[in-house]
Amino acid sequence: MLRMSNIGKIYRTEHVETSALQDFSLEVRSGEFIAVTGPSGSGKTTFLNVAGLLETFDSGTYELDGRDVSQLSDDKRSDLRNEKIGFIFQGFNLLPDLNVYDNIDVPLRYRRMKAADRRERIDNVLTLVGLANRAKHMPSQLSGGQQQRVAIARALAGEPAFLLADEPTGNLDSTMAGQVLDLLGEINARGTTIVMVTHDPELARRAHRSVHVVDGKIARVLGERAIVARVAQAR
Repeated sequence: MLRMSNIGKIYRTEHVETSALQDFSLEVRSGEFIAVTGPSGSGKTTFLNVAGLLETFDSGTYELDGRDVSQLSDDKRSDLRNEKIGFIFQGFNLLPDLNVYDNIDVPLRYRRMKAADRRERIDNVLTLVGLANRAKHMPSQLSGGQQQRVAIARALAGEPAFLLADEPTGNLDSTMAGQVLDLLGEINARGTTIVMVTHDPELARRAHRSVHVVDGKIARVLGERAIVARVAQAR
């Protein structure tokens, strides 16, 4: 579970203070698929960076799977991020000089996993995203949708509990975007919690809940009743 309470985040320069998040409170239950929407500059990406332990915050509390992250050292935050969180970015962020297999392998090597364990994980995630026959291809040999699926496979190889996606379909046409959203839906159905930032209201409707952010605050939440009903039914 991801729980933020009254989070505040301020960016400071020599002459200006910009409040990116103000009294931001959100709880994401395990297994949910949450869309975060809002205009440019509303604080969506800042929220995602704080949620992903890429940025600190100035006030409030944040618990990730029951751990108060504000009490953790930088090294402990990094360990928790590597253990619990996977990232998908709009720009794919693939290394152009490495093939598909090696792009997925790099972060696993940083975790000092054995070669056999890495190979098993890479084979599994490539099969899941439908790219088992593209392992030796270079990023330049893939379509945009295929590159994003490689990026998803790279994130999943670490077996994260939370998958954070920042405009994952922003560089894709509608057909490819739909395929990526279908894949994220399948991943969520397997139990991975997904938080996706998007400008597209149509994509947001694919999520269980849609959280709309304006000026660093949550303006409204859509789909709450459906989630409550689903959780109650599961019990």
